[in-house]
Amino acid sequence: MALPKLIKDAPTVWNYLNGVVNLYKPAGITAQQVRNTVVHNLCRDLNLLNVRPALQRVVIEDGFDSSLVVRKEEDLSDNVLVVGPRYQPEDVKTRFCANHGKFTSGVTVLGINHGTNLAFRLQQNRVLRVYRITGFLGKATETHFAESRVVARATVSHIGSEKIGRLLASIQASHQRKMYELSGIDIQSQAAYDLACGGTIRPADNKQPMIYGLRLTEYRKPFFTIEVHAMNETEAYLGELIHEIGINLKSCAHCVSVRCIRHGHFTLEDSLLKKDWNLQNIISAMAHTNKLIKKYPSMLIQTSSALQTLDTSVD
Repeated sequence: MALPKLIKDAPTVWNYLNGVVNLYKPAGITAQQVRNTVVHNLCRDLNLLNVRPALQRVVIEDGFDSSLVVRKEEDLSDNVLVVGPRYQPEDVKTRFCANHGKFTSGVTVLGINHGTNLAFRLQQNRVLRVYRITGFLGKATETHFAESRVVARATVSHIGSEKIGRLLASIQASHQRKMYELSGIDIQSQAAYDLACGGTIRPADNKQPMIYGLRLTEYRKPFFTIEVHAMNETEAYLGELIHEIGINLKSCAHCVSVRCIRHGHFTLEDSLLKKDWNLQNIISAMAHTNKLIKKYPSMLIQTSSALQTLDTSVD
C-alpha cells in the first residue's frame, strides 16, 4: 500500500517502511555504501516529519500551604537535543538479495526492516539474474577488470563476431551438460527430459555458479558485449568468464563494465535511481514490489526442479 502524501506523522510512516525495494546501484560504489546512503536518507526524511514528543516525568514539589504539588514536565533526558534525532541508522534493518561487487551496476534488491525476511527468502530461492557485460579484447589485467594493471597484450585482428558466437554457444552447452552431470542423469534419458520440463534446474549448492544463457549482443572491435543468464554468480566469476573467453579466442580480454539488467522479475525500468532514494519514493517502490511478488509467487517458493547431490542416483 502506497503512503498517502498527507501523512506527516513519523511513527505512522515508519509502519509502512517494511518490504523490499528495487534500487539502481551505480558502478564504483560498494553495496555497503548503497546501504549507508539509503539508511541515511530514510532517517533524515523521518526526522523531518512530526516525531513523538519527549517523555514526561512526574515532579513533586512543596506547595505554599505545606502541601505537596504534583505536576508533569518534559524529561530532558529524552529531548532530541540530548539524545539526538529520534530515528538513528541503527534502527533500520537491511538485507541485500545479492551482494553485487563494486564494479557492478544495475538492479539491486534491498529488504528493509521486516522486508529482510522477504529478502532472505528471495536469496534462498535463487532466481535467475541477467547481466550485460562488456569486455575489451587485446589486454589482460591482474584482476580481470579495467581498474587494475595490464599484464598481457595480444592481437585481435583474427577475431570476428561469428567466432565469439560459436564460443559462447559452446560455453553454454558445457554448463548445461554440467547441470545433468551433477544430478547423475544421462542427458539423453527420459529422466533428463522430465527434469528439464520441471523448469529452471537450480544447483543444490548456492556457491556453485551456473550459466543458463549466453549470447553476443554487440561487437565493436575491440569491445564486445554479452548477455549472461546466471545463478550463484559473483563479480569475480563474471570477470574470470571474460578472461576465459579471451583465452579461448587465442587472445586475451578483461572486463570493462558489468550491469545487472534483471533479478527475477525485478527489471531496470522499475529501479530507483540514486537521486530518488528518499522516503516517499522508497515506500512507493515497496508497494510496487509487493504487487510484483504477489503476481509471481514463484520468486519466493521454488516450484521448479533442483539439482540433486552427487551421491543421488535416479532409478
